[in-house]
Amino acid sequence: MPSSSDRFLGITILGDFILSEGVENVLENLTRIGATAVACNPTVTAEADESKGSFQPPDDGGTSPRVFDRPMFGKTSLWVRSGVSYHPNAEHYENSPYGPRKPNDLTDAHGSVIGEFIDGAVERGIKVYFQVGAVQPSKLRDEDRPRLPNGELAGDRMADTGSLASPAIRAYNRAYIRDLFETYPKVCGFRPDWPEYPCYTLSEVFADFSPHVETWAEKRGFDFAMIQSDVAGFYDFLHGSLTSGMLRDFVTPDRGKFTIISLLRRFPGVAEWLRLKSALSNDILRDWREAITESGGADKELSANAFMPPYTIATGLDFAGAADICDAVSPKLYTMHWSQMVKFWGDEILAACDDLDEEPLVRMLAHLMDLCEGGEGGRKIDDYGYPHPDEPHPIPNEPQRRKIREVIDAVDGRALVTPLVHGYGPPDDFARRLRLVAESEADGLWINRYGYLGEEKLEAIREICG
Repeated sequence: MPSSSDRFLGITILGDFILSEGVENVLENLTRIGATAVACNPTVTAEADESKGSFQPPDDGGTSPRVFDRPMFGKTSLWVRSGVSYHPNAEHYENSPYGPRKPNDLTDAHGSVIGEFIDGAVERGIKVYFQVGAVQPSKLRDEDRPRLPNGELAGDRMADTGSLASPAIRAYNRAYIRDLFETYPKVCGFRPDWPEYPCYTLSEVFADFSPHVETWAEKRGFDFAMIQSDVAGFYDFLHGSLTSGMLRDFVTPDRGKFTIISLLRRFPGVAEWLRLKSALSNDILRDWREAITESGGADKELSANAFMPPYTIATGLDFAGAADICDAVSPKLYTMHWSQMVKFWGDEILAACDDLDEEPLVRMLAHLMDLCEGGEGGRKIDDYGYPHPDEPHPIPNEPQRRKIREVIDAVDGRALVTPLVHGYGPPDDFARRLRLVAESEADGLWINRYGYLGEEKLEAIREICG
């Protein structure tokens, strides 16, 4: 394990807070806690009314009670409008149906601040990355969104990401990467978020059966028709055929292995579907790597943000494969989302299966997601959900340590492992979650996001990591 003096410590920060607090104040705070890296986005914002803006912090599917620890423009939650921080080169986007983001009055008034921040960070020896969506062009079209096995759009989604196989999105990524490197040459690399299929809701889990994926899969020898048929059957099974008896197997020491194998025998295309998702995730990361190199960034870094195991079985992110493509992987310890997902999945399955008991379902989900130890864990859906700002996240330490170890073992030294801890939550619980990563064998860590890092948390970071 690296010593505290040379260990990687990154902080993600939105341009909102750079504008709100000022470049020098933010950089001073980052230096004080010992940050060695920062990730930002090429966006500037201003306060707005509801009709013109988006709400911050994000509502995370309408369930988040989050507020910022650090006021943004004097408020801990507010509506903001945004603008790109630079004037894009439209010629780069000629091969994509997605054009660049359009500059506006905020670009002209405040866009230079992002460049000033990057310059100031580099002068202080802090590495700067851009954190952007892996498959999230501006004004995403329905034809590039993931679809369910029945061909319908996956409507109940928390993350509006595109199809990993979409040629249009891949062309946009190439243009965007070139544009950003041209404008901000001091940035050392990219941190694409969601180079996989998110799994916050069950609809997200059952993506992606779009025509883009069908074409991609058949060219690579996958039996797409068989996969689609079996996954559709498995989807229907989960939405009407589950019994409480099946679920009890998941809270035994076997953790549901017998039931899982039985279901894979019944729906063999599901295993092939998971293999297809992993191949797609590796392929989009390779596409990012190639685009970075082609843009003159052979020396630039690629660090993939990802869900943690075992969620990545469903999302497609393959840490072993990603380690051959990326310089680093950052599995997310977003423990408030893990708790939220028990409620999202549980509510949907309960509503679809009339004879299902709540307790075995909740215990099954907690064990399936590896959120508890032994007989611990909630018994009711209301034991989970999105924790309030003053509530500890209901995930004990050992499952988090286990997930980190699983990623480290999969990567096997071929890339850096820098888990991403979320800053949201009460200071004591944040320090608990931060410490278990700092004391792990990971190569370092990221903390998301600066807006949740009040003075007490900044001091905790300095003491634990600095």
